[in-house]
Amino acid sequence: MSSTTDPDSAPRVELTPAAAELLRELRDAHGPLMFHQSGGCCDGSAPMCYPEGEFRTGDSDVLLASLAVEGVDEPVTFWMSRSQHEVWSHTRLIVDVVPGRGSGFSLEAPEGVRFLTRSRLVGT
Repeated sequence: MSSTTDPDSAPRVELTPAAAELLRELRDAHGPLMFHQSGGCCDGSAPMCYPEGEFRTGDSDVLLASLAVEGVDEPVTFWMSRSQHEVWSHTRLIVDVVPGRGSGFSLEAPEGVRFLTRSRLVGT
């Protein structure tokens, strides 16, 4: 990003091409999707991917983005716990995919890969 670009105009959450491809596959298998990032404080934290609405959000959560994914009809929402958002508010989040089995009930767990959040300071 050039120094003349307004950092506030950049998306708060981005997807790598690998993450977008996996989301297309998961959408085909499970229907509309959502992410929730509830744990971790730094790079390497794993956002959890669920069928849209399966994870109940509330006042303790912030909707950071509605991600447009080519080949997916509806946006993929990205939620974060409010307390975690306060810690990460100065960062741009990049959702990627890495080999390995994720934990919990995230939809990609059986695929032998897991989503991973990387971060970059806003304005860099």
